[in-house]
Amino acid sequence: MNKAFIYILLGASLWGTIGWYVKNLYSYGFTPMEVVTLRVSSAAFLLIIYLAMTTPKKLKLTSFRDIGFFIGTGIFSIVFFNFCLFTAIDMSTIPTATALLYTGPAFVTILSFLLFKESLTKPKIVALIVTLVGVALVVGLVPLNLNTFQLSSVLFGLGSGFGYALYSIFSKFALKKYTSLSVTLFTFVVAALFLLPFFPYEEKMHLLMDPLVLFYTVGLGFLPTAFAYIIYTYGLNLTEASFASILTTVEPVVAALIGIILFQEPFTVVQMAGMACIIGAVIFIQVFPESTPKKIALSDVHHDTRVKNHL
Repeated sequence: MNKAFIYILLGASLWGTIGWYVKNLYSYGFTPMEVVTLRVSSAAFLLIIYLAMTTPKKLKLTSFRDIGFFIGTGIFSIVFFNFCLFTAIDMSTIPTATALLYTGPAFVTILSFLLFKESLTKPKIVALIVTLVGVALVVGLVPLNLNTFQLSSVLFGLGSGFGYALYSIFSKFALKKYTSLSVTLFTFVVAALFLLPFFPYEEKMHLLMDPLVLFYTVGLGFLPTAFAYIIYTYGLNLTEASFASILTTVEPVVAALIGIILFQEPFTVVQMAGMACIIGAVIFIQVFPESTPKKIALSDVHHDTRVKNHL
């Protein structure tokens, strides 16, 4: 087994553990947006330390005007995508929320068609249809199951996929001037600077003194975020992006297992079939490279991605 396979598989598996940290932080009374704040701020801090020790030059902006790129990736994408994902996890289950997150490639295809006039080829259309079928099965729309179908949780889940796709669109422009690691760093720094002023310090600061809360907070920013991204990127440099993208589909599988085994969350055979459809659509797109968006980086959220950080 080559190193690239191990690094990419490990990174994607770590992305799949996000729900475990989020669920545990919820048990202490943190809201979805507060957990987003904890994640982006701890990740930004850890990435700054890492780059300061390895490649300090990547800590510098080429031009202050470029901050506009990272407002797009950090606020309009990462903050929005994480908020939607964490809210979906809170309202439904980890497997369902993660499956809906993987609609990101479908949104990238649609946005690329609308914004960059990229053609909708047959493979793309097939992938979109399969994704829609998968979503319908995962959320309980087909067959209609009023016990599992919750419109609000579905909208938040799809919102996470849309926000995930926005990262690919915004980062496309930033990658013309910056490396993927620098894009990730500035994305998290901007997101943290945007959210930290709104964190309820008086109400929640005492919780951050709790060793377990600190463990979950730092762990969320480190293992499934900063560390996972770094080793994924290292593995990506050793192999083809399409191969790496296919391997990242292990993420929703890990997330589903965590939700089912550790939190006893329900996930029916029909929902599993839906997740298989969504993952299959992602793999199908990668098997036909001529059908993928031109150099659009797709992360957490998936997927070439010279920038995917599941951010």
